[in-house]
Amino acid sequence: MGQEKSCIIKHFSHYSSLSEDEKQLLISLEDSPTDIKAGTLLWEIGDPANEFCTLKSGWAYSYRHLENGDRQILEVFLPGDIIGLREFAFNQRLENVRMINDGVICHFPHRRMLELFRQSLPLTSVMFAIGSRQQALLTERLVNIARRSARQKMAHFLHEMYLRLRQTNDDISGQFRLPLSQEQLADILGLSPVHVSRTFSALSEDGLVFRDRHNVTIPDLDALSVEGEFDDAYLTDNVRPLFDAAG
Repeated sequence: MGQEKSCIIKHFSHYSSLSEDEKQLLISLEDSPTDIKAGTLLWEIGDPANEFCTLKSGWAYSYRHLENGDRQILEVFLPGDIIGLREFAFNQRLENVRMINDGVICHFPHRRMLELFRQSLPLTSVMFAIGSRQQALLTERLVNIARRSARQKMAHFLHEMYLRLRQTNDDISGQFRLPLSQEQLADILGLSPVHVSRTFSALSEDGLVFRDRHNVTIPDLDALSVEGEFDDAYLTDNVRPLFDAAG
C-alpha cells in the first residue's frame, strides 16, 4: 500500500515529521486488512483485551449500555485511529466497539506495539500523544454533555468532527459526510432523537449548519465556533516542538 493512501501515516504525521523507516513501521500495522460491514461488533465488554486495531477506512464507535437500557456513546473513531489503546493495561475489554458504516480494519497484537516502542522513540512519543488526545477528547465530551445547551452540544461536536477529519483529508472545505443516525447522535450528545432533529433545524434556520441526509455543510466555521464555545487546543497541540528542541 502506498504511503499516500495510509490513513495512519497521515494521522501520525499530524503530531510529528516521520522518517521513511518510521512510515514503513506504521504501514506494517495496516497489514492483513479485513473488510467489516456496518453494524458489526468488533468486541464487547469482558472480551479478552490482547490486541489493537487500526481503522483503515470507515467509522466506528465505543459505547456502554446503562442498567435502564439506555446507551452512551463514548468515542467516535475515524480513519487512521487506533482502537483499544485505553485497554492496553487491562486483561478485559472495558467498552463495546461497533462499526458505524462499512470499513476496513487491521488487527495487531499488543506485542507488536511493544516491538514498535523498541524500534522507534519518535513513534513511541507520538503514541503517547495520541493516547493523551484520546483522553482529552473524552474530557471535552464530558463537559459538552454535562454543561452545554443542546445547540452548543451540537455545534461543538460538529466542529470537532470537521477538524478531526480535516487532519487526514486536506480536501475537506466546509463540507463533510457524517454517517451517524439521529439515534447515534442522541447517544453521543445526551439528547433525544427528536431533540437532535429540532437542534439541527434551529442551527439551519440561523445559517450555522446545513444537513442533507448524511452530508453536513458549515458555511462559517468561526460562527459555529462561537455558538459551541469551541476551543481547539485539545485537537491542535502536537509533539513537534519536543523533537525540535531535541534536535
